[in-house]
Amino acid sequence: MMLKCIIVDDELMARLSLQRLCEQHESLEVVAVCENATQALTILAEQPIDLIWLDVEMPGLSGFDLLDRLPVLPQVILTTIKTEYAFDAFQYQVTDYLKKPITQTRFKVAVEKVMTAMRKNEQVRMVNDKAIFVKNDGRYVRVPYDSILYVENTGDYVKILTGQQSFVVYTTMKSLEEKLGGQFLRVHRSYIINLDKIVDIEETNLVVASKVIPISRANKPELMSRLNLL
Repeated sequence: MMLKCIIVDDELMARLSLQRLCEQHESLEVVAVCENATQALTILAEQPIDLIWLDVEMPGLSGFDLLDRLPVLPQVILTTIKTEYAFDAFQYQVTDYLKKPITQTRFKVAVEKVMTAMRKNEQVRMVNDKAIFVKNDGRYVRVPYDSILYVENTGDYVKILTGQQSFVVYTTMKSLEEKLGGQFLRVHRSYIINLDKIVDIEETNLVVASKVIPISRANKPELMSRLNLL
């Protein structure tokens, strides 16, 4: 796993020392070295970053000010000459907190913490990739892909039908089609079906559960190409 990281510190020697440590580590790629938080915000807006090495005390925006401006936090390791920011670091749920000067041993421990956190996040993402979360009565309900029979367009809303219940969601068919992925196919302007739930197919219709769903002429070739036909 190669992690893209940036270094944010107003002290030149601290930047150079940390950059040297990063370049000696086989799993780190230094994308940018920034002397203030404003520069870092520009970099973070332009490309995805896995890890920020972040000084706390800097002129202008502090390290915590930078974190406050980020909609989604990557992995963060705070670097500082003081220990009094430990509570604030905990509040921001940063991955680690290093006191300067940073030793190579402590540096490696911090990187391993980041790698462990990234692996856990990937495992969670893989689980969530098998489902969508649908807002229902003020809460988000996990709906596994395998439970979805089909999706029906109802004007400004779409209806997601499972074997046990249905959910009405304010979204577009195009947006939902992109989220659902491989086992789903739009067979008509008003229907997206789960290919694994097809019971039978006729010339212009197919059946999912007991629902007869029309197949548009434009979508039928792709449908037939996606099936295991004999």
